[in-house]
Amino acid sequence: MELKKSEEILAEIHRNSQLALQSISNILPETEDQDLREELLREHEEYEKICGKAALLAKDKNIELKNPNPLKKAMMWSSIKMNTMTDNSRSHIAEMMVQGTVMGITALKSSLGEMSDTQEDKEIRALAEEFLAMEESFEEKWKSFI
Repeated sequence: MELKKSEEILAEIHRNSQLALQSISNILPETEDQDLREELLREHEEYEKICGKAALLAKDKNIELKNPNPLKKAMMWSSIKMNTMTDNSRSHIAEMMVQGTVMGITALKSSLGEMSDTQEDKEIRALAEEFLAMEESFEEKWKSFI
């Protein structure tokens, strides 16, 4: 098994937070429930902070970060629109958010497990762990809406 480099973890944090921001922006117009809207806006703000921290860390370490593939973003948008067209209920939107959050948690846990101790960059690992804790708290919050 090839170990993941710190740069790859940082790129993954950036990409995942960008996709989360895009998902929230796509789902907000479909959300009528005020409590859900407030939670989406709160989480959007948290993802922006993590994304900003990743960008600053990348700049400090001379790492180039790429934005997510436009095709992936378009597929996500259409999936969200199709999913909410038939059901934009509180529980359905919460389930969609849980699914997205769980995917992010799974990917991040896997990447952290593949991170080499010798290549480890403590700042990047700390940011990855902060991001993971944030995602896990979001998952719990969304489950309370189901």
